[in-house]
Amino acid sequence: MNNKKIIQVFIYLTVFSIAMGYLESAVVIYLRMIFYPEGFMFPLKAIDQHTAIVEILRETATLIMLAGAGIIAGRTKTEKFGFFLFCFAVWDIFYYVFLKLLIGWPESLFTWDILFLIPVTWVGPVIAPVINSMTMIALAGLISYFTDKNLSVQIKKTEWLLLILGSLVIIVSYTLDYMNFMLGRFNVSDFFDPSMQSEILENATGYIPQEFPWCIFIIGESILIISVFLFFYRNRKIITKKIYT
Repeated sequence: MNNKKIIQVFIYLTVFSIAMGYLESAVVIYLRMIFYPEGFMFPLKAIDQHTAIVEILRETATLIMLAGAGIIAGRTKTEKFGFFLFCFAVWDIFYYVFLKLLIGWPESLFTWDILFLIPVTWVGPVIAPVINSMTMIALAGLISYFTDKNLSVQIKKTEWLLLILGSLVIIVSYTLDYMNFMLGRFNVSDFFDPSMQSEILENATGYIPQEFPWCIFIIGESILIISVFLFFYRNRKIITKKIYT
């Protein structure tokens, strides 16, 4: 695939992801009109279990669509993964761009937001997922660049382990404050008990974010950056060796 073709693929994926970002922002605006007519703020408003399930399935469907775009566009398994990361990152960034343009929210990059609902509620300042998205875009770009030079490019075991570890640490940073709140009211086993779900949802409406664990987040993001650097350094050596041999 020549450079022109790669650029075209990234343009198509960017347009698709921006459109998905608009769709996501539109859905959230409608939800806020229903549940937060006075404007979104914590604590969360109570929603029925059926609506919560619908929202979780909608988020799942969004991930499937973003992954599908990456799978279709990529030449190798590694590049398919990279394109999925790229689509996810652009979608996430433009979701906030459109919310800002359409309703003037968030007030700043440090405004708290609900980031995800799977498997539990993720919360954090808007700037945090934006930072993660920039890292994903960088990794996706490097994967496609090196794949164009060498179709056998792969993410090695150590790099995968660091990516997974860093991601898990970041997830902890997003869920720690909420889980501390909920575990003060329920046992872990209660979250897996269907009969407790209504009570759990009701109690979740009392949650107000207190403090984002920036140290944990920075550790997780640093691990991701190390993994990206290792991937870049290793593949640059391979490409350089091929050029001069």
